[in-house]
Amino acid sequence: MSRSLRTLAMLAVCCLPSLLMAAEPILLGLNYPATGRLKEDGISEAMGAELAVAEINAAGGVLGRPLELLMANTASKPEKSVENVRQMAEQGAVMVFGGATSPVAIAGGQEAARHRIPYFGTLTYANETTGIEGQRFMFRECHNAWMIGKALSNYIRRQLPDERFFFVTADYIWGTSTEQSLREQANLQDISKHPSARVSFPKPRQQEIESAIQTAAASNAGVLVLVLNGEDLITGLRLLHDLKLDDRFKVIAPSVTLGIARAAGASLMEGVVTTSPWEWNIPYQLNYPRGQAFVEAFVKRFNQYPASPAASAYSIVYQFKDAAERAGSVNGDKLVTALEGYRYTGLKDEQQWRAFDHQNLQTLYVIQGKPRNEILKDKFRSDFFEVVDQLSAKDGAMPQEQWLAERQKAGKPAQLQ
Repeated sequence: MSRSLRTLAMLAVCCLPSLLMAAEPILLGLNYPATGRLKEDGISEAMGAELAVAEINAAGGVLGRPLELLMANTASKPEKSVENVRQMAEQGAVMVFGGATSPVAIAGGQEAARHRIPYFGTLTYANETTGIEGQRFMFRECHNAWMIGKALSNYIRRQLPDERFFFVTADYIWGTSTEQSLREQANLQDISKHPSARVSFPKPRQQEIESAIQTAAASNAGVLVLVLNGEDLITGLRLLHDLKLDDRFKVIAPSVTLGIARAAGASLMEGVVTTSPWEWNIPYQLNYPRGQAFVEAFVKRFNQYPASPAASAYSIVYQFKDAAERAGSVNGDKLVTALEGYRYTGLKDEQQWRAFDHQNLQTLYVIQGKPRNEILKDKFRSDFFEVVDQLSAKDGAMPQEQWLAERQKAGKPAQLQ
């Protein structure tokens, strides 16, 4: 077994009935970045997964058996993702989840399919994940670039109708599909009017990001769209501050998690517009009791608020439990069938696993960084965002006709295989 692959001790064993303790555990694989530029999101996933497993085991497990986590570090490398999933499957994992980039999730999902076990993506926004790279054993819990484009385009039409935009985009499938989706849906296709600069992925040099921002500053754009993630986004925001361009641009960063916001800090996040499927304060604002209970349990266990990757991982473990109990089995094919088309209410309002592409349909929120002084008033200094707009699951979903057209263009079958 690889040194990077370790088994997390079975959680809450002391609280389990003797029959449950004696039963063979059900193994779930968490494939996450514990190191590297996206480790904040990966560690968040691990905490959410750990909490869900502890709660489920304390309540009697799944089908009379306890859950056990196998955890492996991807370091955000697709080849490592494949190796991890293969080893987990060989150890007997019946489901794998995680990832913080689309190439990692796609590669891991393809390996999971070879073993006929489901793979749930936690952070994988590229349209390709459930689009042209979609397959029967791949499920995406988070939103996608199409939804991001739709939500931000609605906000732009209302709040920034006459502005010029400049895109600084990570040159890989999440970055390019996010920029394309936003351009198409916000009518920003005119490159001469709304130019862009690409930065390499992974690990662009700071000089490369700075050069792209300097090019934006030389344009007549009033809105800077930073299609970057993790530490690269933090670098971009810090450069804007250091170059005294904070007041020059309205900043849109299509995807920011709470972990990344905490790492960036209150000053850099002030006024930044982004999207999120879940934030810790939303259940209180919109009265979602199950979401409130999750926040309180998470705070009690980890002494911090849960970020959206934690909520995603937590929800996935519970969705596995529910699917296994509906199917009466942990067989991969039966789990897939139990999930397809299923509607449920978890930490917020209703969600659905869409049958034809396995995309999770859910409300998506447009959120904006609060003023620094408001953020710092919070006990954890983590009350970063306020909701400024939202997109319903129905309005945010890519139409099946478009999904089919893109699959056909790529030479992929009309049905997931």
